[in-house]
Amino acid sequence: MGSREEVGARGFTLLELLVTLSVIALAVGLALPAIGRSTETVRARAEVAGFSAVLRHARELAITRRLPHRVVVEPDARRVTVVGGDDEVRRTRVLSERLTIEAVAAPSLTVRFEPEGSSSGGEFRLTSGTTAYRVTVDAVTGRVRATRE
Repeated sequence: MGSREEVGARGFTLLELLVTLSVIALAVGLALPAIGRSTETVRARAEVAGFSAVLRHARELAITRRLPHRVVVEPDARRVTVVGGDDEVRRTRVLSERLTIEAVAAPSLTVRFEPEGSSSGGEFRLTSGTTAYRVTVDAVTGRVRATRE
């Protein structure tokens, strides 16, 4: 028959359970802020990718339609608009309220793309929370590049 020692040896003591739960709570507490920061970084990267895609799309339109196109950046409205050579609005993208945009190299918030692929150039700083990116448009090639600061 079973003695008292055998019955007590099968379970966990209250102290063991409390220590285990404390370790788990500590691990979760340390992991959650890191997950929150990485989520914000992913959101910022997606917004920057969308902004860059609008610029690339305008360059592609200028080349394929053989008409100059321009991208008008409106930081206060958080809007980016592609306007064709015939002054027709081709595309508008509204950006997140968390994103701030500022022109870096020049005061101009308009980038013009030419049919041969060149552009007027431009440099923008996009910030979301503590994450910042620099988006540059090369004047000679029209190439759009986004880099994290």
